[in-house]
Amino acid sequence: MTRHQRTAGRRTSALAALLVLLLATACGAGTTDSAGTSGGGSPTVRIALGVDASYAPLYLAAQRGMFKKAGLDVRLVKVEGGPAAAQAVTAGTAQISANADSTALPQMVSNPRLRALGAFQSSGRYLKVVLRKGIESPRQIRTMASIQGIGLYATHEYLRHHGIDPDTVKIRQSAPQEIPTMLQRGDIDGYILFDPWVTKGVEAGGQLSGTIGDFGVTYVQWLLADQKWLEENQKLAGKVFKVVADADRLVTDDPHAAALAAHEQAQLPVAGTEKAIGEITFESRALTSADVTSSRRIVDFLREQRLIKSTPDLDTVLLRGWYDRYAR
Repeated sequence: MTRHQRTAGRRTSALAALLVLLLATACGAGTTDSAGTSGGGSPTVRIALGVDASYAPLYLAAQRGMFKKAGLDVRLVKVEGGPAAAQAVTAGTAQISANADSTALPQMVSNPRLRALGAFQSSGRYLKVVLRKGIESPRQIRTMASIQGIGLYATHEYLRHHGIDPDTVKIRQSAPQEIPTMLQRGDIDGYILFDPWVTKGVEAGGQLSGTIGDFGVTYVQWLLADQKWLEENQKLAGKVFKVVADADRLVTDDPHAAALAAHEQAQLPVAGTEKAIGEITFESRALTSADVTSSRRIVDFLREQRLIKSTPDLDTVLLRGWYDRYAR
């Protein structure tokens, strides 16, 4: 081998080593998998969640250092709500997410590895119907606004409950913060949402016209994880859920303290949050056959609306018994 060939070979080896290093750095930059640790301690677990009173147990747990006391390094990742939380788990920027059943199920179609670990709260009163001034009967409604997931499902059920074919009403999907303004402008006749957007709609001239429980709708909030991560972190996920369960009980016992924590963690108004907390049942539990039945109704609705093309395997994605095994 000539001197020139040896030199070229060394350069090629050096370039190859540099390429491997760059690829490793690039792959690591976008991941927040809990296999990594913070300061060599407990693996970091990121929980993706929205910003409203329904997440009070997580805010309270963070504010009081409950995760740390349990030997956990948990970070709350606040997203815009809706499917964004589950999408963070799919993308690997969070290990666990908090999502309502009707929001989680479509995500389970696009990512069959998502798993519902258990429920940590439910309500038939938290979401309310707001109608525009002058709308005296649901039959006067011509246009409504809706958020994705539970909002759209509840809107259809509300119309059907009143004998109205949803196809005869224009339903405009929008972000929560935009909807009260749409009502004030007269662009829509009503909507179904949670606070603070209910209060803002009433302040804008709307009228409160009931809750989703009035027409037989409730939602359940789940904790989700990706199956690949979960297989290696069952006990870790169980410890996280145990803290959430403890925080559920504290929220129920002291709504004012929970509202203060929500204000500190997410800048939510204290009075409105405390009122909303009273409309939610904060209780952690295992998923049951009743959850499967309810989920099947939601999935049938989503397929009917052509919002999903297939049905998730509910016996696989809903981990019945997982909570009792790992989180009790």
